[in-house]
Amino acid sequence: MPLKESEAIVLRSFPLGEGDRLVSFLDRQSGRLRGVARGARLPKSRFGSTLELLSHIRIWYFERETRDLVRINQCELIESFLDVQSDYQAGIILALVSEVTEAVLGEREAADAQFRLVLLTARAIRQHGPSPVVLAYFCLWTVRLGGWLGPLDRCSRCGRAMEDEPAYFSAGSPGLSCGQCRQEWMRAISPSARMVGRQILSGTLDRLLKEDPSKANSDEISSCALDILEHHMERKL
Repeated sequence: MPLKESEAIVLRSFPLGEGDRLVSFLDRQSGRLRGVARGARLPKSRFGSTLELLSHIRIWYFERETRDLVRINQCELIESFLDVQSDYQAGIILALVSEVTEAVLGEREAADAQFRLVLLTARAIRQHGPSPVVLAYFCLWTVRLGGWLGPLDRCSRCGRAMEDEPAYFSAGSPGLSCGQCRQEWMRAISPSARMVGRQILSGTLDRLLKEDPSKANSDEISSCALDILEHHMERKL
């Protein structure tokens, strides 16, 4: 049972017993794990504030092949986002980031790209506040990394290019449909929102923030991406 050391992000933590915590965290090397931090809720705990939501930490833990839970030995705080959560809207977005990340990642599946996305999102919320653009960026990239996003500029059924016309989608479909191929239950997504989606996938978040897309288009992208995420999570956020 060797001691492992890694960089990690705390996704969620729950009280366990009288003084312990059950912690779900994203290990940069090993993926999503769950572990027990003994004595983490005691007044003089050695963990301090390292187990708060989305804390970026260095973690040391023991892992046994026959057990689902690891034993967390020590944590060192690299970066905290506790101050950001004092703003209600920012706190809601960070909680959403945490919940979605925990739900879409399989246990012990390496997810370095998602790790970097979560950290980028939390830092952007700290710098820019509860921006709809940042939320849209996180949601769409999470759908992309999950393998659930088809082309945004072409009909997935007939292959026809769609530029200045609405496209249609449903959460369980592999891609968008044009007006001729759509099913009656499909939801429309506007050309301007799809343009923002292409900007999200082809550039950096800093560049997107400078271009400052409208709140309406950002919200439309977030809404569509969250529909897809909820479908694959099989539950409502």
